[in-house]
Amino acid sequence: MSSQILTILQNLLQVPDLASKTWVSSQYDSQVQNNTIATGGDASIIRIPNNKKAIAITTDCTPRYVEANPYLGAMQAVAETYRNISATGAKPLAITNCLNFGNPQKPEIMGQIVKAIQGINNACKELDYPVVSGNVSLYNETNGKAIQPTPAIGGVGLLTDYTLSCYAKFSQKNHLIYVLGNNNGYIDCSLYQREILKQKGENPPVVDLLLEKQHSLFIRNLIEEGLLSSCHDISCGGLLVALFEMCSPQLGCNLNFKNVFYQDNLENILFGEDQSRYIFTCQNEFAEIILQQAKKQNLNLTLLGNVIADNFICDNQFIPVKDLQYLNQQVFPSYFV
Repeated sequence: MSSQILTILQNLLQVPDLASKTWVSSQYDSQVQNNTIATGGDASIIRIPNNKKAIAITTDCTPRYVEANPYLGAMQAVAETYRNISATGAKPLAITNCLNFGNPQKPEIMGQIVKAIQGINNACKELDYPVVSGNVSLYNETNGKAIQPTPAIGGVGLLTDYTLSCYAKFSQKNHLIYVLGNNNGYIDCSLYQREILKQKGENPPVVDLLLEKQHSLFIRNLIEEGLLSSCHDISCGGLLVALFEMCSPQLGCNLNFKNVFYQDNLENILFGEDQSRYIFTCQNEFAEIILQQAKKQNLNLTLLGNVIADNFICDNQFIPVKDLQYLNQQVFPSYFV
């Protein structure tokens, strides 16, 4: 089973949705005026000159979710920006949007727009995360066929002290790896369903906005207390893809799922796209403090393994991280070079 799981992971990392965009982003200057603290994680962090404050900035949307259910898909886009900002330790403040759709004179397209706006509206109200600006791009069609509906959400948050921010990449060997949230293996509308099972999704994952707020506050408090060494939200591709994204050529992970997940549902759990989840790492000495705090709030924490050097190990099957990264990074250059 494990060897099959690693094969699935390698296949997913070569899908354009998940492929590294470094070939594109590296052609632009991300260090203008030298105030950029971090890029490439859940959110970029930009220092505010002459003090310790910084802003976290992110953009998100999953068009396949919106195409299947515009209301839930748009709500999920808002929630994902909320998670991405929270994963850095910043407090989410507000959003902007760019509503990209086809021809609104067609009833089905107008229906997408209306439902997406309703989803954004309800998510922002529940999360206390107001819309402060936005724009609209309509009539996006080729030969009469509309693009997938893409209400892109841009989120911004505030770090009162950027020295306390958290990053998505593993930072130290032997640190423990936990996942916060419920791992039910929801695969409808997932990349796993589309790319591996070759099925069309119909029902995107439901977003529990109250849980989003609770998990966000829990993570931000842990970061502020200096208890976490890295943090990353789980989104497209699911748990195993998120773990890969936390790796570097020097640091990988040793994962053992035999005692924590049902083996007959393991693929669904590892590649399902259940919402409201974060992966974080911590030193061994902080684990009990974190577990006690989670228990008090009735939150679900699952120990996945620990950070190691060089390799990505899944139930005793392994592959070097650099090999996975090569697969992931060669996709876009192969289209353009």
